[in-house]
Amino acid sequence: MLKFWRDNKYAAIIVAVVRIVLGYKWITSAWGKVTTGGFDATGYLTNAINNPVAKGDEVLYPVYNAFIEHIALPMVDVINVIIPWGELLVGIGLITGILTLPAVFFGLLMNFMFLFAGTISTNPLMVLLGFIIMLAAGNAGKFGGDYFVTPWLKEKVGNKIAARFKKA
Repeated sequence: MLKFWRDNKYAAIIVAVVRIVLGYKWITSAWGKVTTGGFDATGYLTNAINNPVAKGDEVLYPVYNAFIEHIALPMVDVINVIIPWGELLVGIGLITGILTLPAVFFGLLMNFMFLFAGTISTNPLMVLLGFIIMLAAGNAGKFGGDYFVTPWLKEKVGNKIAARFKKA
């Protein structure tokens, strides 16, 4: 089954459609935040601290809640830039098929962060679609910019990195 998703031309077409749909969702989520410039995550982060995901009295993600309280909330100005621009860049990467796997990885990372805070919304569907793209690996960008970018990166960047390790 894995071979089908990673090597098959028809699977690449299916994954391209999934990739474009997911990328569109990321861009539509980001567009208003980026263009209006009024995005502020302070309320969201405060709510995540005050109402953590819990089972009875037991907080289910105490490490994540500590991260929100002690790192994310004090740096909310940075978070206010990272989230909208990250969403936009993930969407662009998925739609164009350029750096598809890094784009879907960071998209999944954001989805899981939202889920840990208790935000269900469309995140489970986006996680499912993201895993389909990750499953396809290199085949995910076959009908996209990765077809051209990946060989170039391997030649220009990969060879330089490999040469550094050979010298060491």
